[in-house]
Amino acid sequence: MRLSPLAPSLALLAACAISPSLLAQPAAALSVDERAVVRYVDADNARALALLQRIVDINSGTMNFAGVRRVADVLRAELDSLGFTTRWVDGAPFKRSGHLVAEHPGPGAKLLLIGHLDTVFEPSSPFQRFERLDDSTARGPGVIDMKGGDVIIVAALRALKQAGVLPKMNVTIVYHGDEEDAGAPLTEARRTLLEAARGASAAIGFEDGPGDPHLAVISRRGDESWTLRTTGTPAHSSQIFQKEVGAGAVYEATRVLSEFYKQLSGERYLTFNPGLALGGTAVKLDSTAVAGSAEGKSNVVAAQMTVVGDLRTISPEQLARAKQTMQAIAAAHLPNTTAELTFDPGYPPMAPTAGNRRLLALYDRVSRDLGLWPVTAVDPSKAGAADVSFVADIVPMKIDGVGLSGRDDHTTKETADLRMLPVQTKRAALLIYRLSTKPAETSH
Repeated sequence: MRLSPLAPSLALLAACAISPSLLAQPAAALSVDERAVVRYVDADNARALALLQRIVDINSGTMNFAGVRRVADVLRAELDSLGFTTRWVDGAPFKRSGHLVAEHPGPGAKLLLIGHLDTVFEPSSPFQRFERLDDSTARGPGVIDMKGGDVIIVAALRALKQAGVLPKMNVTIVYHGDEEDAGAPLTEARRTLLEAARGASAAIGFEDGPGDPHLAVISRRGDESWTLRTTGTPAHSSQIFQKEVGAGAVYEATRVLSEFYKQLSGERYLTFNPGLALGGTAVKLDSTAVAGSAEGKSNVVAAQMTVVGDLRTISPEQLARAKQTMQAIAAAHLPNTTAELTFDPGYPPMAPTAGNRRLLALYDRVSRDLGLWPVTAVDPSKAGAADVSFVADIVPMKIDGVGLSGRDDHTTKETADLRMLPVQTKRAALLIYRLSTKPAETSH
């Protein structure tokens, strides 16, 4: 999951309040088939935990192509055994390892399940192995982001097969190999997901989300990068502001950034962060846009300035408005300066649509029917970008953040609450079941 600066993992708020008897007893609202699914999840939990440890112990940093493929091979064998047709999509066209796709055609409404194989921990990281901390917690690279979610997908589908209901279901799974550092061009890197989304009635993302099982994600802010380049007339500093010289490149860039703040900073869910700025008589930005150099003197008017930042929005409409305003600001130059503002598309936004709220309500009902707690939507300002956003305009109902709960993802303290593995698996399995077998109820 690509985290927002405002989205640290939250500690579990509720796990300690869950009694073993509550987890073991399905509520009376469950059907006979659903009760069977719940029993199979409990019976198979040790197997699911062993699978989690196995794939966490395989390094699959995004750029470790062989490691990503090894994780895919383990999950592929599991899905093959469940009757899925699996295939590997080679990532050479977008300079990454690739993606695993699994398909299970059936008469039910088509569902799209989304996971990813890679982690932020490359082979050079000291953080490499699954480690049990106690009976209920474990630490490991990617244990919640998102190998826990990957295992929940497999475990939920296995329980559905054991209960005899999987043959009726139409399920497609896409496990990306480059979620943490998407390949380029991005359109090619996400082509497989967009193709898989066609005809799907619902999409479920198994990211760890906010780390609190009281919450799920139905909206995510998208992110784009932007680059501002300004120019001025180099001259002795004593001549700055004169008609022949003007204001210089640094003042022009400062004007643009100041107006961004004045005109846009008060809009809810809209953020725009200038993360790197270089100005002077000469500026060089490297190809990664994360480092560079600048030369200049205090007594010389700056000839160039480059600023690199990001833009996060909650909807396509907000994105379009923000970009239009920013371009208009950049076009109003100080004397003898120029400003050019360009955007580089990234992850699209996923707005909190009526369909997404309907899917959240279904997930909330599943949780309550299991005798668990209500589920509400997380504040989108605390949810980073993720792959589910790419299908926002294709699939009518989307939910994310239903993977394994824990804390401190993207750090060497990444920790899972193992008590939540069967809980999240049950909730996912019953949501998949109801979406597949009760289309009339889920369409309201």
